[in-house]
Amino acid sequence: MLEKTYRPAEVEEKHYRLWEESGVFAADTRSNEKPYTIMMPPPNVTGSLHMGHALTFTIQDLLTRYQRMRGRDALWQPGTDHAGIATQMVVERNLAKEGKTRHDFGRKAFIDKVWEWKAESGGTITRQLRRLGASPDWAKERFTMDEGLSRAVAKVFVELHRQGLIYKDKRLVNWDPKLHTAISDLEVEQKEVKGNLWHFRYPIDGEEGRFIVVATTRPETMLGDTGVAVHPEDDRYKDLIGKKVRLPLVGRLIPIVGDEYADPETGSGAVKITPAHDFNDFEVGRRCGLEAINILDRDARMNENVPEAYQGLDRYEARKKVVAELEALELLEKIEPHTHMVPHGDRSGVAIEPWLTDQWYVDAATLAKPAIEAVETGKTVFVPKQWENTYFEWMRNIQPWCISRQIWWGHQIPAWYGPDGTFFVEESEEAARAAAAKHYGSEVELTRDPDVLDTWFSSALFPFSTLGWPDQTPELERYYPTDVLVTGFDIIFFWVARMMMMGLHFMKDVPFRTVYIHALVRDERGQKMSKSKGNVIDPLEIIDEYGTDALRLTLTAMAAQGRDIKLATNRVEGYRNFATKLWNAARYCQMNGCEPVAGYRPAGLTQTVNRWIVGELADATNKVAAAIDAYKFNDAANAAYQFTWGGFCDWYMEFTKPILAGTDEAAKAETRATTAWVLDQILHILHPIMPFITEELWEQLSPNRASRLITADWPEVGPELVDQAARDEMNWVVRLISSVRSMRSEMNVPPAAQIELKLKDAGEASLKRLDTHRDLILRLARLSSVEPLVGAVPKSAVQAVQDEATLVLPLEGIVDLDKERARLSKEIDKLAGEIKKIDAKLSNEQFVAKAPEEVIEEQRDRREAADQARGKLQKALEMLGA
Repeated sequence: MLEKTYRPAEVEEKHYRLWEESGVFAADTRSNEKPYTIMMPPPNVTGSLHMGHALTFTIQDLLTRYQRMRGRDALWQPGTDHAGIATQMVVERNLAKEGKTRHDFGRKAFIDKVWEWKAESGGTITRQLRRLGASPDWAKERFTMDEGLSRAVAKVFVELHRQGLIYKDKRLVNWDPKLHTAISDLEVEQKEVKGNLWHFRYPIDGEEGRFIVVATTRPETMLGDTGVAVHPEDDRYKDLIGKKVRLPLVGRLIPIVGDEYADPETGSGAVKITPAHDFNDFEVGRRCGLEAINILDRDARMNENVPEAYQGLDRYEARKKVVAELEALELLEKIEPHTHMVPHGDRSGVAIEPWLTDQWYVDAATLAKPAIEAVETGKTVFVPKQWENTYFEWMRNIQPWCISRQIWWGHQIPAWYGPDGTFFVEESEEAARAAAAKHYGSEVELTRDPDVLDTWFSSALFPFSTLGWPDQTPELERYYPTDVLVTGFDIIFFWVARMMMMGLHFMKDVPFRTVYIHALVRDERGQKMSKSKGNVIDPLEIIDEYGTDALRLTLTAMAAQGRDIKLATNRVEGYRNFATKLWNAARYCQMNGCEPVAGYRPAGLTQTVNRWIVGELADATNKVAAAIDAYKFNDAANAAYQFTWGGFCDWYMEFTKPILAGTDEAAKAETRATTAWVLDQILHILHPIMPFITEELWEQLSPNRASRLITADWPEVGPELVDQAARDEMNWVVRLISSVRSMRSEMNVPPAAQIELKLKDAGEASLKRLDTHRDLILRLARLSSVEPLVGAVPKSAVQAVQDEATLVLPLEGIVDLDKERARLSKEIDKLAGEIKKIDAKLSNEQFVAKAPEEVIEEQRDRREAADQARGKLQKALEMLGA
């Protein structure tokens, strides 16, 4: 017999261990079944489980378990990412506690330290994924610094370089002055900063007393100005184009150029151009042939290219000195307070500098063309479809991809330099030495490029490198391309697009047929979770309190396409109650002898209620499957939930109590067997969402089963299980009882009150159903009697329509109807007023323009809830005949 209370922690640990030990997660390359493949977005090896992980991995696991049950040879390919900068920072922080830096060890010894750290602490995230119930093929787990994956990275780099698609160039990068490396746009966080806008006067050369005014938020960069730009059609400055200004403090003559980047409507209409320290200025400089002068070193201090008085100054010290000196020269026109966004390194926390350096680049524009076409032609589809627009927007405007990083942990760039700076790109040092010897005519000393590759470079190869490429493995042949990628919208650019480019270039096919983009998990008010706001919900704490299945069901039920999840712990508590309801239903079945019957088939059933529940189960099963196939996970969860809680627990169990308590042994045996069979099918359809409780009940309800639920087949339910006559009859009973309960609730009828129900204009079929199920209706609707109406409708009655009949509930002496009408009218007016206020806000253009997205969403949700409540009360008022 089942315990009285479900204890998730005991059950989860036991079943996960048994699943993993038995090898049920494994794909089988020798299988004759159709393969189904999902690539796990590799979490950082430094990571720990957060709510975004919980959502994405729950969805991936749901799909994997479902497809296994559908008979597919499912491979969910796991792996972790070496996370170059993040991992190096973790290890460096540990060394700092001992008063050491990586430079005390040297490169090789430091990298050994990183590998030691990974061996000891790098498995946190995968252990936590096991707690979530994730069922990837752990035996195939890969790490982006594995030997095989490293070989793939080297081969790709060398081949792309030989094809002219990887090259060195001097361009601006996001430079982190603390970490001393270039970083990607994804690693840049925009922060709002209250600063100033300084307006400086630059003297026009040869025109005494004439100036051109430029404005800047970064006065220190003026020391690196090499031009001033004005719009070519700006009448104020047309005569100045081609002339020069004398750069204050420096004395350098710099040209005034015409370029459409200068906006006549912004500021003075003239902008200073510093090509080496601003991304927009860099492009203007290239168009106009302006010199790029780098005035900063790697620490963001002034270098030798500025006047001596400034050399060695920190950028912010230099800023103060520039402003003071220009003011002393009477070249500071004005200072305006100015709030603007400043890029910061998301790991270092310091302001990022656009910095001109030699870096390695990928010709992303060339690689993007087939990747754009693949989505345009439907080889890969996005779900929801609107995310294709985001993909196209970025891909059609793609810039060269900077792939070099100035750190030690990562894939070191396979390039070796000779004495004169000539470099040799090869897969190994031996091959580079051979190439150099051929070039120079003799062996020379080579120095390897110290940079490592951007982490996204190796993860871009994940769909095929994890399957064994460049070797032609059975896994590569069988599981590429993959079926679906499940990920968040924030890495469409950085990971999805790059996998598309690399997959098409090296495998000649897309890496995945479908990209499912899930929403963000926000707090209950719709705000993004962050430590600074103190609104982070820890999935592991939720699991500890409510169980894994409750969290998984919550996330699945709320995963509607295109809508962010507003998560509150009371939602998880509600779905934990569902798990309790399922557990209690199983205990009820056990106590009433409802045990699985070997070979049971739901055919030839004599009891209407049994034919009905079997049909309802078939309908629910098909709805769940169709919803999962369409990536409508909330619909799948809700269909399973509604049938289990409503159809099975609330209605069927109540309907069959008289049969189980009766004397008709054949009816009892049929009902017990049907109850057990339906419960088994419920466990099947819930298993992908709630794997632990379903596996435990599967085992407990019939301990001698031949296999585990995780390996069971998805229920095959055809239209023959639906008996339309039984469905119509029992659903009529459900609707009648529900209507009466609703009327009682709306009219504040005391729960203990036994009242009459009259049916007006009921047809023959309805009256027959009433006679058949009278006892059920009386008991479940708490009625003293239910009869056809004779005569006129009593004045003190509320009414509701059901098919051809009208349900009449006389309430004389039970409820003060005038008082109820007044209460309902007052509530309706109150809600109408609230809706009017919200509509006024949402139609106010200024409010919509300024309010955060989550505030607008909250207002819309409140309006929808108020409108639904008003409709419900209006219906109740109509019942009273008002």
